[in-house]
Amino acid sequence: MPKSRIRKKADYTPPPAKQTTAIKLTNRAWVAPVMLAMFLIGLAWIVVFYVTDGSLPIDALGNWNIVVGFGFIAAGFGVSTQWK
Repeated sequence: MPKSRIRKKADYTPPPAKQTTAIKLTNRAWVAPVMLAMFLIGLAWIVVFYVTDGSLPIDALGNWNIVVGFGFIAAGFGVSTQWK
């Protein structure tokens, strides 16, 4: 019976080194304070409106003061999309 050939294994070659890509991180330290400030301003606007029976913060706006308060809160959510 013929003898089978012996396959020679290749020498160990380590896997290629992973190339690291430089990640450009911008300084976004302003996002969290601005976001929280917008939330708190909106909340305070609405609370002041209800506590003063509509005479403050701006009497001429009437019930639109609620929309202004929620506008500040929505702006806070808009700023939060910049948070990384």
